[in-house]
Amino acid sequence: MSIEFVARLIGMIVFLIIGVFWGTSLGTLANASRPGPGTFSVEQYAITIGLIGALVGLVITPFITIRPFRSLRTLLARISAQTLLASIIGLVIGLIFAALLAFPLSLLPSPIGRILPFVGVLIFGYFGVAVFVMRQNDLFGMFNAISNHAVAENHDGTPNAPVWNEGRTILLDTSVIIDGRIADIARTGFLPGTLLIPRFVLNELQYIADSSDGLRRQRGRRGMEVLSQLQKEPAIPVRVSDIDVEGVREVDDKLVILARQLRCPILTNDYNLNRIAELQGVMILNVNELANAVKSVLLPGESLSIRVIQDGKELGQGVGYMDDGTMVVIESGRDYMNRETMVTVTKVLQTAAGRMIFARPEER
Repeated sequence: MSIEFVARLIGMIVFLIIGVFWGTSLGTLANASRPGPGTFSVEQYAITIGLIGALVGLVITPFITIRPFRSLRTLLARISAQTLLASIIGLVIGLIFAALLAFPLSLLPSPIGRILPFVGVLIFGYFGVAVFVMRQNDLFGMFNAISNHAVAENHDGTPNAPVWNEGRTILLDTSVIIDGRIADIARTGFLPGTLLIPRFVLNELQYIADSSDGLRRQRGRRGMEVLSQLQKEPAIPVRVSDIDVEGVREVDDKLVILARQLRCPILTNDYNLNRIAELQGVMILNVNELANAVKSVLLPGESLSIRVIQDGKELGQGVGYMDDGTMVVIESGRDYMNRETMVTVTKVLQTAAGRMIFARPEER
């Protein structure tokens, strides 16, 4: 039995009772003003209007009880904690201003003196909420800057380290969880703030882990293990939220809309999500771009030691890899197969997939 059905029954009974009382009063009044054989009796008025009231209660009760509550709950679920806190602070400050002006306004001649205090509450309350919501990023940014630059002293007089920004929220995409590098990046401390994982991302990850395809199932289970590692790290704040976006089915679309509502970046390595989010003005933290940015920078003419492990595409070429995964194509490198050799960089090529280095063996 659903709660809406119970609400309809309760509403039907309440409106039935109201209809009976109203019908009784109306029937008494009608019989008193126009007595005669053609007039309905009090009981007939009561039963008729009572039945009409029961029907009205059965129909409209969910629209005045359950559904407004659900809409309010959905709206509150979409609003970020920062926006909600800013709204409450703005409302309180607006009501304080309205209370300060209520007494002077009440001294005005009637009926203005009775109306203006109430109007002032509405106006100042609205403007307080509107101003604080519009400037919430500036206000919380100022508070975070003050807290981050506040330096406390220990008992021996030495200053503590500044507090790192923990008020930031970063949305995690399914692809970056499956990738696994997020755990290592988070441990380094380069991701300040709370890692937020919406429930729909967790559901998609579980769906992948339960896939009939062996490779997809393995990737999904690896993502589950990465999440487990992140939650066990005390220095990495991870939060799973039931927040959702109504009317949208695709996970990527939900992430973009949610990031715009929460005003936070998305951490991903999905190229398509990256492009869609950038077109809609959402900040993206791309793990692949980070990996490319921290790779070793080599210039033509520099030397390095590399182990040739496979043949290249061209005749006589050899291929090796640096510690960070950068591919090194070595001219005439096949002669040095499975050996460490010193090579000189001849060209560095930046591609969409990453950085490629071309080199030749040093002359001995």
